Amino acid sequence: MSQTSKELELSVQPSSQCDPEWGRQPPPPAPAQDPAEARLWFELQQVPQEQQQSGSAPQSPKRQQLILLLVLGFCSCAAVLGLAYYISCGPSDLAAPCLSLACQWASALINKSTDPFTRPCDYFLFSCGSERLPPDSRASQRKKGVPQSTEELDRSTVLLRYLKGILESNYRNESSAIQKTRWFYTSCLDTSSINAAGAEPFLALVEELGGWAVMGQWNQTDFNSTLLSVLMRDFSTFPFFNVFVGADPHDSGSHRSRRYIQIDQPDLMIPIEWNSKTQKSQANPQTLRLFLASCQKYLSLLGAPPGSGMMHMWTFVSLSSELAVAAAPLDHRLSQGQLHQRMRIRELQVQAPAIDWLDCLRTVFHPHPLTEEDLVLVHNLPYIVQMSQTIAKWMKKQDQRASGPLNTYMILNLLHTLMPALDSRFSQTARNVSASWRDPEGVVPRWKRCVLETEKGFHSVLKHLLRELATHREAAEMIRNTVSSLKTQLQELKWKNETTQQYVMKKVQSLSAGLEVSTGIPSLAELDLMFAKVSVSRLTFFSNYVRLLSLWQERRRRLLMGPSDGADASEFFPPSLSVTPNLQEHRLFFPLGMFVPPLFHPTYPRAVNYGVMGFLVAKDVLRLLLPDVWFQSDSVRTVGECVWARYLSVTGGSGGGGALSREQQQEVWVQHTALQVALKAYDKSLRRNPTDSSVSGLSHARLLLTSYSQTLLCVLPDCSVRTRPSSTHHADHAPHIPPL
Repeated sequence: MSQTSKELELSVQPSSQCDPEWGRQPPPPAPAQDPAEARLWFELQQVPQEQQQSGSAPQSPKRQQLILLLVLGFCSCAAVLGLAYYISCGPSDLAAPCLSLACQWASALINKSTDPFTRPCDYFLFSCGSERLPPDSRASQRKKGVPQSTEELDRSTVLLRYLKGILESNYRNESSAIQKTRWFYTSCLDTSSINAAGAEPFLALVEELGGWAVMGQWNQTDFNSTLLSVLMRDFSTFPFFNVFVGADPHDSGSHRSRRYIQIDQPDLMIPIEWNSKTQKSQANPQTLRLFLASCQKYLSLLGAPPGSGMMHMWTFVSLSSELAVAAAPLDHRLSQGQLHQRMRIRELQVQAPAIDWLDCLRTVFHPHPLTEEDLVLVHNLPYIVQMSQTIAKWMKKQDQRASGPLNTYMILNLLHTLMPALDSRFSQTARNVSASWRDPEGVVPRWKRCVLETEKGFHSVLKHLLRELATHREAAEMIRNTVSSLKTQLQELKWKNETTQQYVMKKVQSLSAGLEVSTGIPSLAELDLMFAKVSVSRLTFFSNYVRLLSLWQERRRRLLMGPSDGADASEFFPPSLSVTPNLQEHRLFFPLGMFVPPLFHPTYPRAVNYGVMGFLVAKDVLRLLLPDVWFQSDSVRTVGECVWARYLSVTGGSGGGGALSREQQQEVWVQHTALQVALKAYDKSLRRNPTDSSVSGLSHARLLLTSYSQTLLCVLPDCSVRTRPSSTHHADHAPHIPPL
């Protein structure tokens, strides 16, 4: 058994006699010849600029979230103290250094970050926002580079940054599909050309669609058979109702794979609020005035004569308000049983006669054959009925026919759809309205928006690239070791009785986990054939974006027309940006997008991979099993209460005497158990292969805990990964590690 394997089995208490300071190796020298490596090290030294451009500072957490962060911080502090004693005072293993480019990057990040072993409790509690550190301690931490704020780096951002690096890299002899994907992404980044084009591309498109009364020329056509159907089919724009394809969760057996056309309320442009007393949506007068002003701004940017569009905007706001009355949030519709209501198209036609449903759906899903007897799923029938009545009323208004209020409503919805490809002043106007009635989200970096837009139309290409560049063997081995160790860990829980233990453990033991099946991903030849008729310009993003919308709608059509061979919709069109495991019956699939740098790399020491991704994999599985464990075992409550009591004893009760809530107890247990599982999984890996490399001269056990400390303990479900960068280097702006 290796020395590190023995370390991981020890349980010792911290000693005040241990020297808390450890020396560090200097960061490895920057490579001088390889252009990719030279770029890596150049970017590594730059002061990040994105944070200064990304909007306001993060909001302070709520009291309960702060308390839980402090508890989890103390939990991590205790874990690190226990291992730190043995590492510093006991024997340590001398691991061979890892000299790969990825390891040099990891070493530089570790050396730039605060050492959690120096003062573990100060490190974790200060980083979690504790104000209980004495003033001199906080000042000392500032001198040592402990960050004053924490930068979130969730797994989705990690994957997006990795895809960014792929899209910006040059490959020889690449396929035409990959080349078109890169051209689309590059044209999206060219904001100077986009802004220079102004509103002209949109105005030219509107003219092709028959004109617009606001601009003076409008060919009055049939409401159903022309503009509405065309917007839905060619521009993925759904002004009055939303249309998508998916399964019915109520289906069972062989019907579970069947996919249906589903009809829902649209994403309304007008800002509305839900009134829980009246059970209706309503518009706030103040935000309504801002919304009207934004509509007038849109007309100004489009070049409409001053004052000429006021009547059109008033009718647009009035029509939007009437439609919004019947819109309802998802939780309300769920409580009222308004989701997945089955009805035939002919029945829907009776309920909402203003829309020619069969004709619209045939146009959108052509050439898929549809009849009046086909089933659709409706998610808010009261809204659909209200929408039909509102349209019928506005169509009958004689004094409004010349101004075309329905035409204006659809054109402005098209404008909203195409804003990402237009002059940035349009998007800025929309953000100003959004910030007035909801918390501002800040400006999304352009590169991130472009990666997301590229995924909409070229998801299959990105999925193929992920498969080709992924590290299958190393990731699969980690998943096996982690899930196996997790099953062993759950066996040791204190169960309510033997029957409940057998019930839960039977489910746990039947769970199989592995890397996602990638058999449905097209080959390069298939991708080239798939995108053979798609033309992409290297310079004009607007035309590229219009083609993307048609590709997006084609994706829906193919999903509806896909083979009904039992394949789930997520398998038929696997999301290329998935970063969470997918549970299908007793099979748990981990997507390739989870195992990308900097969170995972095949050349990292295994201690780094298990300290980060081993912990995250264990946490994901534990969250899936949490409901059964919570009701059948007292361990979750016991661990939560134990950690909280220990925290109160250390802080002298200054953290508050209240008990942890159910959610807080569960989160403490998940974090605590996930770290234990990661340690056991790494120990299992060392037993099979005792050799492992290291970085920064750290022993295996210390390297695992140091890597784990870079993964912040987080309460919010969408905050999976955080880093603790130093004050001069932020991991969110870390350079891209070139693909293998």
